[in-house]
Amino acid sequence: MAAGTLSLAQSSSPDASMTRPIITVVGLGPGPAGLVTHETMQAIAHSTRRFVRTTRHPSAAVVGDARSFDDEYERHDTFAAVYEAIAHELLNTALTSGEVLYAVPGSPSVLEESVRHLRNDQRVELRVLHAVSFLDLAWQRLGIDPVNEGVRLVDAHQFAQAAANERGPFLVAQCHADWVLSDLKLTYDDARGDEPVVVLHHLGLDDEQVVHTVWQNLDRLEREHGLTPDHLTSIYIPQLAAPVAGELARLHQLARTLREQCPWDREQTHASLVRYLVEETYEVVDALNALDTDDPTTDEALVEELGDLLYQIEFHATIAEQQGRFSLADVARTTHDKLVRRHPHVFGAAKAADADAVVQTWDAIKQAERAQKGAAKVGATPNFLPESHAQRHRSRWHKNCRSVPLKSGLTGRTPTERSPRSTKSSTNCSVPATSATLRSCAWSWATCCFRW
Repeated sequence: MAAGTLSLAQSSSPDASMTRPIITVVGLGPGPAGLVTHETMQAIAHSTRRFVRTTRHPSAAVVGDARSFDDEYERHDTFAAVYEAIAHELLNTALTSGEVLYAVPGSPSVLEESVRHLRNDQRVELRVLHAVSFLDLAWQRLGIDPVNEGVRLVDAHQFAQAAANERGPFLVAQCHADWVLSDLKLTYDDARGDEPVVVLHHLGLDDEQVVHTVWQNLDRLEREHGLTPDHLTSIYIPQLAAPVAGELARLHQLARTLREQCPWDREQTHASLVRYLVEETYEVVDALNALDTDDPTTDEALVEELGDLLYQIEFHATIAEQQGRFSLADVARTTHDKLVRRHPHVFGAAKAADADAVVQTWDAIKQAERAQKGAAKVGATPNFLPESHAQRHRSRWHKNCRSVPLKSGLTGRTPTERSPRSTKSSTNCSVPATSATLRSCAWSWATCCFRW
C-alpha cells in the first residue's frame, strides 16, 4: 500500500483485498487550496467516479466533476441520518462500479462520521489519505501545544455529554450557527460570564478572524464582531470555572428533536400552548400546597411539576429559536441581567435595611425601566393575570387588597368579584378561581378570562 494511506478493512488472505471494491477517502484541508496535498491531487486526477461531501468548502472545486451530497442535508432532519445516507450511497456505488473517490472537508480522520460508517463495512477496502486538518492551523493561531496543554477536541453538538464534569481546555468544532453557540452556553450553568473564549473563523482564508471574547458574548458574535458563524468556525475555551453540567442542554436538544420529528410538536404555536402553560402552572401550585417540609417524598411531585413548567418555557423558546427571533439563552440572559439591575443592594452600592426596602427599590427600578419603554406601560397590570397576582398589583397601586394564604387556594372569589378594571372582561366567566377547578378546566378558563 502506498505511503500515507491506511487500510482499515483487513483481508483474510494476501489477495483478498484485490477482489473487494475500493473507496479512497481524501481530505480537502482546512480551506486554502494550497493546503491540499499532492497525494490527494493525484488521487483525484486518477479517479473517474468522484464524490464530495459538500461543495460549501473553499477547496471543493479541486475535485472537479463530482457528485455532491449537499442535497442530503436538505433531505434529512438530523446529521446522523445525513451521514448514514452518504455512506449507504458510497457503498452501493463502490459495490457496483468497483472503485470510487470520496472527498471531505479538512481531514478524513477528524470528526468525519460518514468515514466511520465506511470503516465498519468489510465488503469494501477503505483507503484514507493523509490530509491537513483545521487543527493544524488552530494550534498555530492559538500558539499552544495541544498535547502539553491537554486540550480536549469536542463536537459542539455533543458538548454537554462529551465535556460533562470537565473544565477544559476545549477546542469545540462544528460551531456552524448562532443556535449551536446558544446551546453551548446552556450547558454551563455556573458561568460567571467573563470566562475567556477564542473564536477561530475561516482559518487560512483571506477573511480569517481570530476573535478574543468572553463566554456571555458567545452567541453575540455578529452583533459584537460582525462575525457570522458557519461550518468553518470553531472556538477555544481555555478553562471553565466549574465542570460542565449538561442537563439543560440535553433538555434543549430534546425539544429541538421533538419539534423536528414529532407531528404533534411540529403543529404547536405560542397560542396553542397557552392552555398547557396555564395548566402546568396550577399543577406547580398544587405541588407547593402539598409540600411537607417533614416529608422529603413530597419533593418528587414538585420536581416533576417544576420540570413540566420548565419544559413549557423551553418549548416556547425553541419555537422562537426556529423562527430566528430569540433563544433560551436570550431568555436566561435577560432574566439574569434584570435581576442584577433590580438588586443594587447586592450588586451595587445601594443599601436595603429590610425586605420592605428591597420591594420599594425593585418597584422604583421597574417603573423607571418601563418608563423608558413607554409611559403608557408604567404601572400596567398584565392582561392575563390570576387573581392572587392581581391582588398583589392592587396592593401596590391602590393599597386596598385582601391577602389570601396560599394554603387556602389562590382566591375564594369568582372572576365577577374582581376590581372594576377587570369587570368588562370577566362578566362572561363564572368559574371559581380555585387551583383544582382551574387545573381541571384550564382551557376554558384561559379562553374566557384571557383579558383579566
